[in-house]
Amino acid sequence: MKKLTSKGLLALLPMVIAMPLAAATWEIDSVHSSAQFSVRHMMVSNIRGEFGKVTGTVEFDGKDLETIRVEATIDATTIDTREADRDKHLRSADFFDVEHHPTLSFKSKKAEPLSDGHFSLMGDLTIRGVTREVVLEVEGPTPSIKDPWGNVRRGVSATTRINRQDFGLKWNGVLEAGGVLVGDEVSINIDIEMILVTPES
Repeated sequence: MKKLTSKGLLALLPMVIAMPLAAATWEIDSVHSSAQFSVRHMMVSNIRGEFGKVTGTVEFDGKDLETIRVEATIDATTIDTREADRDKHLRSADFFDVEHHPTLSFKSKKAEPLSDGHFSLMGDLTIRGVTREVVLEVEGPTPSIKDPWGNVRRGVSATTRINRQDFGLKWNGVLEAGGVLVGDEVSINIDIEMILVTPES
């Protein structure tokens, strides 16, 4: 076997430098993460709610947005609008049908820079077994910090809007004075706190 000379090492150096870093893996901290939503009620106000359990992983090399990979799952059974009867209705087959579709999921496909500290994240959102492409506007990620227990953490916030009809959430009621009981456009706000699991290499 030939020994690699210093000249050969120098020739390999540009190739080594050009090799992409392996992305670090981050785990979503469900205790400190949430997904909130708001929707028009009776054409006059916004009803707000949230899902209490968000889990998943994020891969990112810390520099190149093209390395970002996100897979997240939301527990649909944890929906909370601060009104028990309404929450029960939202879990029913009229809306999320949690008996047959207990989770919502998101899987990213592409990230593109926007303004400083913001980027768009395109991916597939699945609700009630129906998958549609959505675009999230993301703020972050924040700089890494170390918590009192030695864990490295980062955070991001994201927003998007969807039409619930596109995902099969079609139930509605017609008001006597005109209009409908529930609006179709849903605003979504997501706050994610992540814990480093596997450092970049």
